[in-house]
Amino acid sequence: MNKNTKTYLLHGGLFLITLVTTTMAGAEWMFGSIFIPLEGVKPLGWSEFVAGFQFSIPFLAILTVHEFGHYFTAKANHVRVTLPYYIPLWLGIGQSIGTLGAFIRIQDFINSRRKYFDIGIAGPLAGFALALVVLWYGFSHLPPAEYIFSIHPEYQKWGLDYGKYAYQKLPEGGAIALGDNLLFTFFKTYIADPARLPHPYEMIHYPYLLAGYLALFFTSLNLIPIGQLDGGHILYALIGRKRSEWVSPALFIIFVFYAGLGLFKPTDFAVPTDEAFFSILGNFALYIGFLYLAFSRIAERAESGSRMTALLVTLSVVAAQLVVSWARPDIEGYSGFLVFAFVLGRFLGIYHPETELEEPLDAKRQILGWIALIVFVLCFSPRPFVIS
Repeated sequence: MNKNTKTYLLHGGLFLITLVTTTMAGAEWMFGSIFIPLEGVKPLGWSEFVAGFQFSIPFLAILTVHEFGHYFTAKANHVRVTLPYYIPLWLGIGQSIGTLGAFIRIQDFINSRRKYFDIGIAGPLAGFALALVVLWYGFSHLPPAEYIFSIHPEYQKWGLDYGKYAYQKLPEGGAIALGDNLLFTFFKTYIADPARLPHPYEMIHYPYLLAGYLALFFTSLNLIPIGQLDGGHILYALIGRKRSEWVSPALFIIFVFYAGLGLFKPTDFAVPTDEAFFSILGNFALYIGFLYLAFSRIAERAESGSRMTALLVTLSVVAAQLVVSWARPDIEGYSGFLVFAFVLGRFLGIYHPETELEEPLDAKRQILGWIALIVFVLCFSPRPFVIS
């Protein structure tokens, strides 16, 4: 067996495993149960697995179109690149999507802004176009409102007014809603039949809506104009190296500030016992340490003082968060972004690699670049997932 055959088998095998894991995850979201038999839980079976293809096929189709957008554009620019590596991940206890996504490996040094732009923008725009089709189909082909009773037969006693009663006594984290973004709101308002539109906490059971929404969510993450994300490639190509070296870290600081806003408030420390105070203080110290690690590479292109710069930025962000939370305790960010911010700041890096050729983009590419940033705004949700 030659090397090429082994490579194709690896890529194909990872794709097939990911197809299985996303199908299982999709079925778990659709039916609100799991495949592993547990006490008091009726496990899902073969028929539910087959139904899960309604999630996995559109979701993986969007992911695949995204990655091959990068792949074919890299080939067109004579840049060596691998086929996509799919990353399967099924937890077995629900609340996973069956994958950590996919990626391609660039095997050449990219020496020009234009090539970075072409390769970076092709994936998100290609995946976004297919996501629009999936969302249009999902919202225009909603099943009757009574469909929810096949998943939650206990709701039948309330009829279609179940939303007024079903969520009153749920435990914390007992229901998940898909957060709104501009595009999702548009489809709910202008494409969906209002009589068939499910309660926000039940949209996770509609596979095309879930697949399309997740596609928008991951598109928005990819298009964040920071570092080596697709959006970072686009920003670098649009404004050049010198500007991107201060715009990118500035955007990263804003992103982290928003993610952690409201996680700790001055009033949290007004507790009745010393034990509770030191517990909160310990968690606060861990949070500061976490942010310091996230900001640890923010001054990597400075000649000196990188650790001190990271510490000053960390303390400034934390202080600003506390001030805003004191003035407006009702304003909160989305702490779920903190993990992504940590990976971005600590591992991926917030600066774009420098290029030998700093040629400006032509007018068509500049227009496409600003369109991609508009797509980011349309897809971005300040609170992607709302947990009860």
